Amino acid sequence: MNPVRPLWYYTYILISKKTGDFYTGATADLRTRVTEHNKGLVPSTKYRRPMELIYFEACLNKDDAFRRERYLKSGMGKRYLRNRLKGGLTG
Repeated sequence: MNPVRPLWYYTYILISKKTGDFYTGATADLRTRVTEHNKGLVPSTKYRRPMELIYFEACLNKDDAFRRERYLKSGMGKRYLRNRLKGGLTG
């Protein structure tokens, strides 16, 4: 029996309400992953809680979501996000 493949994979951006820092990640279960961040179960954000979801993109393919995560962590990706979120939470 084959395991059920998620319909979507997500690339997401969180902002720390404590430090104002951003965190970029990718997952198949966005709600659960954000909850894990806020419960302190993710080492890289444990001491920056609470975290707020400010942006996400959905992909049909896992590789695409993780490729997008790598891009958004790059210099050009950060520039893209600044322009995309301008006037919103970061403006």
